[in-house]
Amino acid sequence: MEEYSMDPPDGGYGWVVVISAFFSMGLTTGILRNLGLFFLDIQNYYGVLTGTLSWVTSTSIAMFHLGAPLAGALSVYFTQRGVIMIGAVLAASGMIIASLSLSLPWMYLSLGVLQGLGCAFCWMPVNSMVSRYFKRWRPVAFSISSSGECVCSMAFGPFFQWLIEAYSWQGALLIIGGLQLNLCVCGALMRPLKPNLCFPTPSQETPTEGSKELNQMSKKIPYQWSLIRRPELLLYITFATLATAGFFIPPLFLVPHVHHINVEQYRAALLLSVMSVSDLLGRLVCGWLASLRLLRNLQVLAMTATMLGVVLLLLPLGQNYWAIVVFTALYGFLFGSMVSVHIISIMDIVGLKGFDGALGLFMFMRSSGVLITLPTAGWLVDWADDFSAVFYLAGICIILSAIFVVVVDRMVEKIKRKKSMTASGRFLDSSETCPINVMDHSEA
Repeated sequence: MEEYSMDPPDGGYGWVVVISAFFSMGLTTGILRNLGLFFLDIQNYYGVLTGTLSWVTSTSIAMFHLGAPLAGALSVYFTQRGVIMIGAVLAASGMIIASLSLSLPWMYLSLGVLQGLGCAFCWMPVNSMVSRYFKRWRPVAFSISSSGECVCSMAFGPFFQWLIEAYSWQGALLIIGGLQLNLCVCGALMRPLKPNLCFPTPSQETPTEGSKELNQMSKKIPYQWSLIRRPELLLYITFATLATAGFFIPPLFLVPHVHHINVEQYRAALLLSVMSVSDLLGRLVCGWLASLRLLRNLQVLAMTATMLGVVLLLLPLGQNYWAIVVFTALYGFLFGSMVSVHIISIMDIVGLKGFDGALGLFMFMRSSGVLITLPTAGWLVDWADDFSAVFYLAGICIILSAIFVVVVDRMVEKIKRKKSMTASGRFLDSSETCPINVMDHSEA
């Protein structure tokens, strides 16, 4: 039976894929991170409570996670290139419909469902393509591609604020929808790797294009639900579910928080740029350190998660603008450090073969955290009439999540040691048995 592999070229056209992924990240998650700029304008337009409007963002991020497994499955049949283009149309349509300001339920559908699903259809295939094109330089490639979120978010902060003031929030959403159509170009650059035949023998036939064997191989569903039986992966998903509070609450509520302490709009918007710059530095620095293999990825993740939780607990104590700038910069750097390793850590747990299935399961299960934390944060603001409570919630959740990472790291290392001992035992059996048999034969 033939075996096929897609050997990562570790360069070449892979860097074109990385550049395409860079802009894909910017036009999806980079835009989602700046939706907090529209929060107060949309809230005043519809006259609703913070908790009610939080469901728009919660729905968008939940669909982003729920759509990831679907995007991976569709990639099997339409390729990553096709799914990214479908996602571009969905995301742009969501923004354009939201700009019509029809009603709040339409906001849930457009800015929530369509935007979130469109971003998922772009994000999932992009990460899958980068993981396939690189092996040795995979941490660096992931850091560069994911930094598109930071760079674009840094530019989008003041730009979106200017759009809101110049064209109203409706006009700003319409222009953003047009920008997201550029994701079609990013998808067109995603050239799939062709499978290579490994170790052929003369008696084997190499399947030709369109043959039954090759089609069955290429259309193998990447989602292995047996992965859910692995306790280390389930614990890692628990970490990710808790970590959603620290990932999504601060970008959404930071601008309303500083407005609450009477900081002017442009200075508040600049905080998102500060967060993005430090986020970029965190991703690049941590990605470079990860490639040096000085520490295990899970060790880095546990340390950065703990420090990030402490920073979030301290952030509300800053009652002047410059104190908040410092805490925002620290948050961005540690957040970027976590993001640069939290996806590739899945590969440390399940390996490259199970990566697509585990990533889809990871995103699907993490959506429960999004659906709970953001509405809960909105309810806390309405109840306490203060945005500080949401940062305390985020900090506590992140610190708790770090405990699960430590447990997962120990479990993974224990599994590796068992495999190593089993492999060395087999080697010793074969190396000890063969010479003895030879000597016995010679003596006889």
